[in-house]
Amino acid sequence: MFRFQSPYYFLFLILLVVLAVVLEFRRQPASVVFSDVSLLRFLPRTFIQQCAVFVPWLLYLGMALWVVALARPQSGKEEYRIRAEGIALALCVDRSGSMAAVDFALGGKRVNRLEAVKKTFRDFVAGNSALSGRKDDMIGLLAFGGYVDAFCPLTLDHATLLEMLAQIRLPEPLVDEHGNLLDRRLYEEENMTAIGDALAQAVDRLKNAPAKSKVIILLSDGEQTFGTLTPLEGAETAKAFGIKIYAIGIGSTGEAPYVVTDQFGQQRLAVQYVSIDEETLKKVAELTGGQYFNAKNTQALERIYSEIDQLEKTIHEGRTYTQYTELFRYPLLIGTIMILLYLVLVCTRFRRLP
Repeated sequence: MFRFQSPYYFLFLILLVVLAVVLEFRRQPASVVFSDVSLLRFLPRTFIQQCAVFVPWLLYLGMALWVVALARPQSGKEEYRIRAEGIALALCVDRSGSMAAVDFALGGKRVNRLEAVKKTFRDFVAGNSALSGRKDDMIGLLAFGGYVDAFCPLTLDHATLLEMLAQIRLPEPLVDEHGNLLDRRLYEEENMTAIGDALAQAVDRLKNAPAKSKVIILLSDGEQTFGTLTPLEGAETAKAFGIKIYAIGIGSTGEAPYVVTDQFGQQRLAVQYVSIDEETLKKVAELTGGQYFNAKNTQALERIYSEIDQLEKTIHEGRTYTQYTELFRYPLLIGTIMILLYLVLVCTRFRRLP
């Protein structure tokens, strides 16, 4: 971009034109009386005589360039800057025993539900060919079985967030050297599902977040079997603070394959019955203005994240900035050189008498 910061200085050019007309076209040249000068007409004009006509114009052009310098020519570089305002998001991942069902696949390999959830959420945060990523969002992470564990507070440090995501594991029994279960009660409770408590803790982390939009993504494949609060009570708490819940039901009610270890220490697949309370998950989402989705495989889970990505857009405010560079020094320098050259010439080789 190019502009003149003070273009009104160009009015001085009018005065300069008037001055040039008066001095050069209406001025009577000095004369000396001779008896006859007709013979001088046929003498050839020298190069110096021809150049003398242009010498006065060095002064006028130099003064014109001074006027241009006063008008402050500027060259600008335009920049378009984006101010991004992300949302505050808390992910609640079910890691109860039912998430061990190996009815999902990644890269053609059978995996359990928890691994599929972790992989697709990693793509949702970091981005892939289908998802742009959530780089401007503050994201927190909670995992729950019978109890809720806060793995990561709300943060923009998504690298650390994804490291914590990788550490979420299914409940594992503690056994002695003889293979006897040490704490059966704790292990059984860890395999249960406390959806209401998980929602309440997610609300506690989101309620004071500075973002205008606050969202909980709840991923569970079961029904409430443990905890202090019911799922609907947790949803009421979220609604009170203006927090939306997107509930994703993993799998479906029916038989699902699990990896089990038989009496000979060999691992094999066994079918077990699992149940998902879709009705409650739908009510939880609708109560807060969110939506319910059901993911029966990895592809469906990826599509759901893509839909949520479109529903919860980061707010962008565009502003245009232009940084200008002053160029007045160039016409000022050239104009000054032309005026100095004029003064040198009229005082030396092109001096006139009288």
